[in-house]
Amino acid sequence: MRDVHPDRQSVTPPAPGTVLGRLAVPVGLLAAVAGAFAYVGAVDPNEPGHYPVCPLLSVTGLYCPGCGGLRSAHAFAHGDVVTALHANAPAVAAYVAFAVLWTVWVVRAARGRPPRLDPRPVHLWSLGALLLVFTVVRNLPFGGWLHP
Repeated sequence: MRDVHPDRQSVTPPAPGTVLGRLAVPVGLLAAVAGAFAYVGAVDPNEPGHYPVCPLLSVTGLYCPGCGGLRSAHAFAHGDVVTALHANAPAVAAYVAFAVLWTVWVVRAARGRPPRLDPRPVHLWSLGALLLVFTVVRNLPFGGWLHP
């Protein structure tokens, strides 16, 4: 038997079958991503000492596919899309892809449909090949325009 106190109000989470229950996870994920973007937008990665240095860049001098991602997120959070693209273009594509996929997820959840993301192996291999080409080109002498 539960001990119920009249002066304490219990907060029960929404039931999974309700619209609020179905939207709880996507809204929670959006809150986490927005919080991360807000932090990176407030704490400038261009100032040394705020974030760790890329281990691959510090050891080998080579840019990984993620190098410049924080600078890109900072510029994107401030509405400077050109600087964000220059810092890390695949990261900007990932921000846009996240926004599109999150919107589709919310619409499907609101309608009571399960989220569905079923990439085929060719899509995953193509994405991996694109990131590999990006990484190789940005580390070649003629790819200097891709440096963060």
